[in-house]
Amino acid sequence: MIALAGQNSRPHAGRPMRADARRNHGQLVEQARIAFAEFGVDASLDEIARRAGVASGTLYRHFPTRLNLIEAVLAKQITELTGLGRELLTAKDEFDALSTWLRAALTHALTYRGLAATVMNSALDRGNSPVSTWHTELFEVGAALLARARQSGVVVADADEADVLKMVGAIAWAAQDTPDSSAQADRLLALLMNGLHHGGAQR
Repeated sequence: MIALAGQNSRPHAGRPMRADARRNHGQLVEQARIAFAEFGVDASLDEIARRAGVASGTLYRHFPTRLNLIEAVLAKQITELTGLGRELLTAKDEFDALSTWLRAALTHALTYRGLAATVMNSALDRGNSPVSTWHTELFEVGAALLARARQSGVVVADADEADVLKMVGAIAWAAQDTPDSSAQADRLLALLMNGLHHGGAQR
């Protein structure tokens, strides 16, 4: 809330990787994506390496830290989420555009258990990290969608960009450990959108 991960996650940045190294890198990212979805972002890195068919040392050569691996997994999704927001800036229904993007952002945040805390902590600790850059990009897209909805009069005039995006993050945090996390998140987001809608009821 969204520089690319590859800039910091690959060893010898700027040098082309050999074919076998590219395969290992791709397998590690794919197996990490699966493991993070299954176990959360604290999933065992050694197990990820095993699933990818490489030694743990190979994983650490490509991704010296867990955050480097998380960044590589997130890169494509963040690009897609940012792109969706920019497309929605031309949608005719400003309220629906805002709602659609906030729901997509919430779904992304819920994909990997523990992601919200990890991303926020890294954004605070590493001002020039990909995560920090993504946070800025996503904030700008979300703020533009909210400003457009506010200017058209479909959301309350005092809706603040930072407050709304923080509430979406809080919803993800609150729902992530519940048995019905998606349903819980949907209910909480509906409450937020009802509060934002001018007149107090979602269309």
